[in-house]
Amino acid sequence: MNLQTVPFILLVISCGQASQYTELAQYVDDHQEEHVEALREWVAIESDSSNILRRPDLHRMMELVAEKLRLMGGTVQLVDIGEQELPSGQTIALPKVVTAQFGSDPSKHTVCVYGHVDVQPAKLEDGWATNPYNLTDINGNLYGRGTSDNKAPVLAWIHAVQAYQALSMDLPVNVKFLIEGMEETGSNGLDAMILAQRDTFFSDVDYIVISDCGWLSSRPALTYGTRGNCYFFAEVEGPKQDLHSGVYGGTVIEPMTDLIGILDTLISPSGKILIPGIREAVAPLSDEEWRMYQDIEFDVDNYKNKTGISHLMYNNKVDLLAHRWRYPTVSIHGIEGAFSDSGTKTVIPAKVTAKFSIRQVPDMDPAAVKKQVTDYLQSVFAKRKSPNTLKVTMVIGAKPWLADTKHPLYEAGKAAIKRVFNVDPDLIREGGTIPIARTFQDVTGKSIIMMPIGGFDDGMHSQNEKMSRYNYIEGTKLFIAYLNEVAQINKTSV
Repeated sequence: MNLQTVPFILLVISCGQASQYTELAQYVDDHQEEHVEALREWVAIESDSSNILRRPDLHRMMELVAEKLRLMGGTVQLVDIGEQELPSGQTIALPKVVTAQFGSDPSKHTVCVYGHVDVQPAKLEDGWATNPYNLTDINGNLYGRGTSDNKAPVLAWIHAVQAYQALSMDLPVNVKFLIEGMEETGSNGLDAMILAQRDTFFSDVDYIVISDCGWLSSRPALTYGTRGNCYFFAEVEGPKQDLHSGVYGGTVIEPMTDLIGILDTLISPSGKILIPGIREAVAPLSDEEWRMYQDIEFDVDNYKNKTGISHLMYNNKVDLLAHRWRYPTVSIHGIEGAFSDSGTKTVIPAKVTAKFSIRQVPDMDPAAVKKQVTDYLQSVFAKRKSPNTLKVTMVIGAKPWLADTKHPLYEAGKAAIKRVFNVDPDLIREGGTIPIARTFQDVTGKSIIMMPIGGFDDGMHSQNEKMSRYNYIEGTKLFIAYLNEVAQINKTSV
């Protein structure tokens, strides 16, 4: 081939891709009301995975997902992942995982899209302005439980594939879906299912995309890291039963006093973790990271005002983002066994259990953190010379996840965002934990990207959760553009 013709050929290809995208984007615009109605149907199902009384709704939700993909011509399976054991000892069926495949061309890349359709609990009396299970459109915002987390993003991916089909255009890549129904309660059974299908369903997958997160600001973003989570119970037990403070106060060493005493040694008022070995294990902040944080769009005052407090631990953007994303933190969540109802009760609890967590970051290891926390609290407790007993248990040990932002997968993401939104994306991390990302990485060895379309003010897990119509529709276009960009990745470069 004459080398002088190469630029011309590339120009023709680029113009063709732009024309195809324009046609697909117009299709999405023309059918946005249908897409909103699809979301309305999904939101109406109270697929709360934490409430076993809603388990029939959750099963129905998975069937609805499978049927939608089946009607599109996908190769669909409802994978049985076993049963869940309840605290009572009874067992209940876990919702099946939906897998689907569109296309099997070995010359194309294969992208697997992960999502979930279970939701957090929600009740009108919790402070919702509208019925959480009746999608309500107010000023361009679609309010309802599960809109942003994660029903609208899942539907946007499905509608992206549907647009190609409707216009009789070949998908630029093979697309697989893995949709679960237990994410909000720990993805019970999913890890085993992924391991079992590593050499079958995942054997031809090149890349995995997760859209279970949100933007940091009004600027579109790509997410390249999450913190892990070590969650602990610290149980102090003393008397054989609860005691009256008037009869026994001043004569017994109270478990609550012991517990609060040791909790106070976990972290300083300025936020410094006091457990030996934790801070020393953290990967240092590189110059490149520092520069990346400088360029991110983030309004410190808005962040502070949204929390409703007078001041934060740090006053500048870089320090705030770094301590939100890439440094560990200790958070005390509650004390089980303590009196918490309204009114007064002069009780000395016989047993109290503190619940706290430490967010994990590179290069921390949950097994090491478990030993560090247990040894430290036992040593602090021993110095109190209390007759009570302390038991420390780590109930969650989720590892952090971190991707290479220079990977072609992220370059494709940047190009897709530039095409749809005409801006360069922020590259961000999540302070929370999305354990499935690390599971995919460790079990399948595939490259992963997180591509959010949720807004920074969507209120995931909170009252009045919403997804803006703009993010929902433009997010569908983003996924369309992304599939095309991934198709351009040279297989020899990954």
